[in-house]
Amino acid sequence: MKLGFFALLPLVLGSLPALHPAAVLPPVTSTTNTARARQPLMTGADQVSAYLPYLKGKRIGMVVNQTSIIGRKPSVDSLVSLGVNVVSIFGPEHGFRGNASNGAKVDDSVDPKTGIPIISLYGKNKKPSKEQLANIDLLIYDIQDVGCRFYTYINTLDHVMEACAEHNKELLILDRPNPNGFIVDGPILEDHLHSGIGMHRIPITHGMTMGEFAQLINGEGWLPNRQRCPLRIIKVANYTHDTPYVLPVAPSPNLNTPQSILLYPSICLFEGTIISQGRGTYIPFTVLGAPALKGTYDFSFRPISIKGMKEAPLHQDTDCYGIDLRTYDTNLLRKTRQLNLQWLMELYKAYPDKARFFDMSQSKEIGNFDKLAGTEKLKQQIIAGKSEKEIRQSWEPGLSAYKQTRKKYLIYP
Repeated sequence: MKLGFFALLPLVLGSLPALHPAAVLPPVTSTTNTARARQPLMTGADQVSAYLPYLKGKRIGMVVNQTSIIGRKPSVDSLVSLGVNVVSIFGPEHGFRGNASNGAKVDDSVDPKTGIPIISLYGKNKKPSKEQLANIDLLIYDIQDVGCRFYTYINTLDHVMEACAEHNKELLILDRPNPNGFIVDGPILEDHLHSGIGMHRIPITHGMTMGEFAQLINGEGWLPNRQRCPLRIIKVANYTHDTPYVLPVAPSPNLNTPQSILLYPSICLFEGTIISQGRGTYIPFTVLGAPALKGTYDFSFRPISIKGMKEAPLHQDTDCYGIDLRTYDTNLLRKTRQLNLQWLMELYKAYPDKARFFDMSQSKEIGNFDKLAGTEKLKQQIIAGKSEKEIRQSWEPGLSAYKQTRKKYLIYP
């Protein structure tokens, strides 16, 4: 590894050594693994004393949504009350307050509480422009992720880093735990399937926090022309990738329970099938079913139109029969450290009209299984009746190579 690589790493509080001590923010107190297990986890945002002095006298932009909190208060409100000059808010999918439905257009607006302009980063304007960054000295990224390739907040991070690199703006990441950080699994995204639900050559679950993922983007040269984004990271205190973490705020409308967040990496693939994942119910991503499975399964649920939804849910106003995962023991996922493929294999075998299983032409939802999976092979393997062992073997050597690359950018054990 060349020395130049180290010179381009960001400054991470309490982890990586700094080459320029005068530029380092106040460090977080380090702990041993044993002590870490006994001490409460603290997000980067909650460690206000570690970064507040650095914000003083600067014009601040914030990439935030409803998960961006300090204690129980929105981080924008908290920092404004502490005298920080927040001049712009940038909101991702679902908007600044998190009340926009999946895929819905989010317009620019003004925050009624603070009067700060809100600039949407979802839709045509995916990254801050030169004009939108002109009056900003420092950009803060503080959004809770759930650790999946097709969850769009990592795309937002990428676009923000690109803008900062282009316009020489520093990005400060207030890091947060990855609730699915214990799983690194799935096929690596193939280049020709690059899309809004798959930007990077990573597996379905990447096993990194946003701070770590930012280092990966920089270190692997994924920004255009291999540019580097100037980075600072406030690390999570007393955290490891195995630390269970219950999110204090729902990261999006359809991930509204701890159970749904842990099941999401395995269940989201069904958005490319005829099987409902519970959208249009108050228990999304914890149930699976379709009308055609009546008689095969006893459990049923009925998707309906819910206020705020962008599109009518799949199988609206029709009873869906299938699998109830609300009481599934998610510790099994933690034990195997793997996605659950059995539900996909089981429901394909059970579905009577197999030609329609992967046909989403009647649905207005995401509806592209290959783009969700990141490969065309998985669908072909399910149809061919391949075993789980055979499917997993086909993810190599890409998955193992990613795991080795990932190690270079980890901040947490």
